[in-house]
Amino acid sequence: MKKPEERQSGLQESRRKAVQSQSVNLTVNIGEPNIYFILFSLYLTRSVPLRYNDLFPKGSLAKRAARETLQTSSEHHHSYFYFDNVEDAPSTTYQAAEQVAENEADGDSDTKPSTTASERHISIQTKLKGLEMLADLDGAGRKSCPLCPEEKFKACYSHKLRRHLQNLHWKVYVELQGQRMCICHLPCRNLKPSLSGDQVSGRHVAHYHCVVCSVTIARKTDMISHLKRHINKGETEASYSGSSDVPFEEPAAPSGHAYEIMKELGTNVQLLPNHTTPQKSDTYFNRKMKSNRQLVFCSLAVLTEERNPLECLDAFGATGIMGLQWAKHLRNAIKVTITDISDTCVKMIKENCKLNHIRVDGCPRGPRGPDSEVEGVPIATVEVAKMDANVILHLRAFDYIHLDPYGTAVNYLDAAFRNVRNLGIISVTSTDTSSLYAKSPNVTLRHYGCHIVRTEYYREVAARMVVATVARAAGRCNKGIEVLLAVALEHFVLVVVRVLRGPTQADESAKKLRKLVHCQWCEERLFLKQGNMVDDTLPCNCHGSLPGKTAVQLGPLWSGPLFNTGFLRKMLSAAVQHSMDDIQPLVKTLICESECTTLKSFVHGPSALTNQVECGVVIKTLQSGEELGPADQSGKRKTGEESGSVVKKLKSDVSLEHPPFYYSIHRHSIRGMNMPKLNKFLQYLTEAGFRVSRTHFDPTGVRTDATLLKFKSVLTKYSVPTYTNATATQKSVSTETTT
Repeated sequence: MKKPEERQSGLQESRRKAVQSQSVNLTVNIGEPNIYFILFSLYLTRSVPLRYNDLFPKGSLAKRAARETLQTSSEHHHSYFYFDNVEDAPSTTYQAAEQVAENEADGDSDTKPSTTASERHISIQTKLKGLEMLADLDGAGRKSCPLCPEEKFKACYSHKLRRHLQNLHWKVYVELQGQRMCICHLPCRNLKPSLSGDQVSGRHVAHYHCVVCSVTIARKTDMISHLKRHINKGETEASYSGSSDVPFEEPAAPSGHAYEIMKELGTNVQLLPNHTTPQKSDTYFNRKMKSNRQLVFCSLAVLTEERNPLECLDAFGATGIMGLQWAKHLRNAIKVTITDISDTCVKMIKENCKLNHIRVDGCPRGPRGPDSEVEGVPIATVEVAKMDANVILHLRAFDYIHLDPYGTAVNYLDAAFRNVRNLGIISVTSTDTSSLYAKSPNVTLRHYGCHIVRTEYYREVAARMVVATVARAAGRCNKGIEVLLAVALEHFVLVVVRVLRGPTQADESAKKLRKLVHCQWCEERLFLKQGNMVDDTLPCNCHGSLPGKTAVQLGPLWSGPLFNTGFLRKMLSAAVQHSMDDIQPLVKTLICESECTTLKSFVHGPSALTNQVECGVVIKTLQSGEELGPADQSGKRKTGEESGSVVKKLKSDVSLEHPPFYYSIHRHSIRGMNMPKLNKFLQYLTEAGFRVSRTHFDPTGVRTDATLLKFKSVLTKYSVPTYTNATATQKSVSTETTT
């Protein structure tokens, strides 16, 4: 076995032979080799590695002569010599070594070329002329396709090649901001090696070249998903620096990303390009949640009238628009805290504060200009913190807490009820509609501890299920709840509750959690009474007339009222005060629904009653500057005695809770019969002695205390057979023909 000294001398001898084999005339003077060495393989010949400092001693004349010789002959021999230090190597040699390394990296990667390519791939074009210019269709003779190999598409004449480019490459493409990534059949992607290490024989797969990162992807759907990921990250600028027919223009943002400015309720917020993708964007913003934000704002505005200043928390800030709206409109009445767990969100919230001239608590106060302060009103201050919602809810106490996570909010309810102050308000927004609307019953049972099925009143079931979960979370902290508002609109469920401290209040709330018996055949429903005896008898006769059991138990659900009429009236006043025209019809409908009647009086001021028709319902509203006087549904004046009876009736109805659930008039329509108009049908039910109102849960729903059997009897009584009109028209036609 050779000793280390012999191996070292053998290595030096091999280096000398390698130098002699190259056509470089140098005077070689070998000195003592260094202990360490950094060697690179020869790029062309893959021969023995050479080290420049091992061949020439430091400071020798031979080394200087070798550098001059390498400088003059670097075109052929620079890739055979490598150096310890960059300053020892000639500039052309060092640049060539970098080029060699880049070429080898490109050769090893089959799907990801270097993202610093100097120019785009030929398959990325903006116009068809670009492809035709590559093929040189104006010239004579046969031409080859620039995007197909010779074995796939043989050379042909110009007219045939033009059709090939138009019908294949130009039509099969993926587009991003005017740049077409046409399909490419060139061997840009290396074939995958087999288990033995050899490449598998086969044809090259057609693919697309990404305009952003130059990656090659075979499937069109995969390329579209790949581009969406770039857009979500804000990477929409091409990696090449060559000329482009359609340049990428993006506005510059303080955070380094492109953004757009959106204004809502007088508050400006900047949005990233990926603000509509909640799972891939921290700063998620949904324009459809405008009604949700306005309802939450009105509930907070009502609480500020009761006491102030309030400490409010927006636990999931995202862009911070909700907290900024609170601070901008309510000013000194509240102290707003906005938190989020994402660094990107925190930076975005602070930038949006500057955009709205709102000072961030802890930051130095800037100079006040004419736009930074409204005359007579001080600048609002907002506290922005990077913190998990559960952590801040355990650390501090708040008067108003809003929870709006992505999906369910059950993970944050315990922490919210732990530190909320007495008579404070908690608003919860749930967007997990798949579990709320009985599409994923396993998830529903896991998150909410309820068993539900799909019913005609599934939206109200979802609202009562969320309230029941909130009540159980409050009970664990020896607190009760009073439901102020429960709304199910579009893709969210909003629940606003007032917190009542004490075990007695917790027991009262727990008593309102009951099981619901639901008939799957006729959709009749009934809450079970309290006690150990199970009473599953429904008013319908489906169990006796049909074989087997038709009823199922759902829940436990909240069996109490879902609305507080007095609170809703104050919310309507706040909506009018802050010019929220979008939700005023919704709040009016909720007030009608809360008392289950079609006649309501809305207190807006100290004076008169005027009629307003909203969704077919006559509404009495008080307006200033007019004389106080009673008005009926027809708009005529009533006497004092009649008006007094109306007020007494309204006061008596206030104490009554609205009946649970509603019936859909379309679900229970009779085949072959024309139903009456919905407003007419409400009048018929009222004349029959039932309490009725429309519901926001379903535009065709009717909330009433009538049973399903009586509901159907009234509907049948006032429905007209469809053939009556046809018979009448036939008679008229026959009379005309006879005359």
